Amino acid sequence: MAAQISRVNAVAFLRTGTRNVSTGMPALYAAKQKTKLSLARPNQKNIVLVDAVRTPFLLSGTSYAKLMPHDLARNALLGLVQKTGLPKELVEYIAFGTVIQEVKTSNIAREAALGAGFSDKTPAHTVTMACISSNQAMTTCIGYMHSGVYDVCVAGGVEFMSDVPIRHSRKMRGVMLKANKAKTFGQRLSLLAQLDMKSLIPELPAVAEFSTGETMGHSADRLAASFNISRQDQDAFALRSHQLAHDAAEKGLLSDIVPYQVPGQDKPITRDNGIRVSTSEQLAKLKPAFIKPHGTVTAANASYLTDGASACLLMTEEKARQLGLKPKAYLRDFIYVSQDPKDQLLLGPAYATPRVLDKAGLKMSDIDVWEVHEAFAGQILSNLSAMDSDWFCKTYMGRPGKVGAPDIDKFNLWGGSLSIGHPFGATGVRLAIHAANRLIHEDGKYACIAACAAGGQGVGMIIERHPDGKL
Repeated sequence: MAAQISRVNAVAFLRTGTRNVSTGMPALYAAKQKTKLSLARPNQKNIVLVDAVRTPFLLSGTSYAKLMPHDLARNALLGLVQKTGLPKELVEYIAFGTVIQEVKTSNIAREAALGAGFSDKTPAHTVTMACISSNQAMTTCIGYMHSGVYDVCVAGGVEFMSDVPIRHSRKMRGVMLKANKAKTFGQRLSLLAQLDMKSLIPELPAVAEFSTGETMGHSADRLAASFNISRQDQDAFALRSHQLAHDAAEKGLLSDIVPYQVPGQDKPITRDNGIRVSTSEQLAKLKPAFIKPHGTVTAANASYLTDGASACLLMTEEKARQLGLKPKAYLRDFIYVSQDPKDQLLLGPAYATPRVLDKAGLKMSDIDVWEVHEAFAGQILSNLSAMDSDWFCKTYMGRPGKVGAPDIDKFNLWGGSLSIGHPFGATGVRLAIHAANRLIHEDGKYACIAACAAGGQGVGMIIERHPDGKL
């Protein structure tokens, strides 16, 4: 495969992608946007993204460490209500995504909604689809609204990696359950006598595929090798992500963040804390994290374990007009894909992007804003290489030729998951609001969102700028 697939040069990303992100698009380009037609369809409701918020995304084990996940989700919901001014009683349904669930709040959407003061008459459910869980929450709400069940929904997601469930071994769990039913002290002692030292070792959670047993980082390393993505190119892309996120934060462009006041701390948290502007020399010193000693994925060119939550307000355009709200974007087409979880685990964007563009009747050149989830730098560059390969697109996608790689000058210009962070259940909403805000800031018309997910799955979404949208 490697010999037949052209490699995308990540140095070009670093060189062209770190331009001043506050300048927007040239006037000639902006004028061109006015000629693009709306993707509205006859006899189909327009679903709009009114606005969205998120907590600051923090490295796990830092300032959020003593909280619980529903605390972050509640803060996102409260921040959304405050930002939009929407009365809570008008929300008809709430859906949240999460991946590693806290057992005490398994339906975290419901617990967060009650904690945030939403009506106990408002239904809420939690969905899990790995890294695209909040995308699934969003599209679930879109489906409800298209079918006429609801007009006003909130979708979001949360992940809390500072305190993940750690289980006893299977044998220990079995003995404990039996001991709970034992009637005498002697029966309990005989059960405990069945345990050996191995039974006392806990089962730690891992970001690994159940079907293959392989960790995602190991898979990313193999994927990068199969597409001939060098360590230098991966580091260059990671540097680009952190630099762009830093620039966007300094210019006040990450307006989706709502502060979080951690109990016992003097000041509220107002910024993501994983953004690190470094140098290629510093990154080159890091050792491989998964395939040792010759792997190319390191702690610097992979996304990090993150705590955070997000929430967005979705509704029919007609309802938004009735309420006097000014949406930021239309939510148009979306598609979910899946492929081989062993050798194509992280290629969801390559498969989803052309299919969602076809669905919307768009070409790659029509897209003004790209927001693609950065699980690993090598994963991003491999997806772009796959899309830009005639052989790959013909052999694996059944297409007549290559799809083509996205325009680098439109790609993740406010940073991405490598720098901003990646709370598994919350990233989808972050991608959506960054896409919507960038369309307004850069005077674009269409945005494409894409992401990979565990299980070899992926999502593609098309967002269209709303004429009333403002930052």
